[in-house]
Amino acid sequence: MSEPILELRDLKVSITDQRDTQIIKGVDLKIGRGEVHALMGPNGSGKSTLATTIAGSPSYTVDSGQVIFKGEDITALKADARARMGLFLSFQYPTVIPGVTMVNLLRAAMKARTGTDLPPREFLVQLRATLETLKMDESFARRYVNDGFSGGEKKRAEILQLGMLKPDLAILDETDSGLDVDALRTVAEGVNALRTPEIGVLIITHYQRILNYITPDFVHVLVAGRIVRSGGPELALQIEENGYDPILQELGIAEEAVTA
Repeated sequence: MSEPILELRDLKVSITDQRDTQIIKGVDLKIGRGEVHALMGPNGSGKSTLATTIAGSPSYTVDSGQVIFKGEDITALKADARARMGLFLSFQYPTVIPGVTMVNLLRAAMKARTGTDLPPREFLVQLRATLETLKMDESFARRYVNDGFSGGEKKRAEILQLGMLKPDLAILDETDSGLDVDALRTVAEGVNALRTPEIGVLIITHYQRILNYITPDFVHVLVAGRIVRSGGPELALQIEENGYDPILQELGIAEEAVTA
C-alpha cells in the first residue's frame, strides 16, 4: 500500500473547555487514496468528535497522538490551513448564510484553496460541468447558501462544494441525517459521481442505509472513543441486522458505558 492520505496515530481527544472529559481514547486509522471508509457506532460514541477533530475544530483538544495528512503532521494546524491543504468536511447541520450566493461562496472557497482567483469564464465552465455531473440545475448555484433549503438541498449544496474544491480527503459527517429515501439516493449518487482514484473518503454514519448506495471498502465501529471492529461492507450489514448490542456484549461493555 502506498503512503496513506490520512493516518491517525493513537489519537486521544478531549473537549477543549473540559479537559477531564476525554471523548476519543486512542484511535488508529489509515485511509488511502481511492478508498472509501465508513465509521459507524452508537450515538455518543465519538464519531462526529473524531471527524471535526481531523478537520481542526477548536472545540476539541488533542491530548496525545498525531493526525498525519499527506505525510505531514497537521495535529497543530488550524482548520483553515487543513482545508487549504485539501481536507474537506461536510457538516451534519450545514450553516445558513443569508445574502451570500452559492456562486460567491464557491469562488471565495476555491481562491482560498488554490491561492489564485480563476477568471470568471473559467470558473463558470468548471461550475457548469460540476452541476451537470451532479445533475443539478444552474439556478441552484444562484441561491443564498442554505437559505430556505430543504434538508436534502443542504446536503446537495455540500456535495457541490466537494465537487468544486476537489479535496484530497472528504469527510462526510452523517450526510444521511434527516434525509428521506429519495434525497438520500440523490446525495449518494452525487458522491459516487465525484469519486476518483485520487480522493479518500470517510463516511460518518449511524445507520447502514447510506452504504446501500455508497459501497465502502472498509467499515470501522467506534464505541466509547475506540475503534473496536474493522472489516468490509459485510460488517455494516451485520450491524443493520443485529444492531450494536452483540458487539457490546462480546466486548463486555454495558450500554450506558458507550458514551463514557
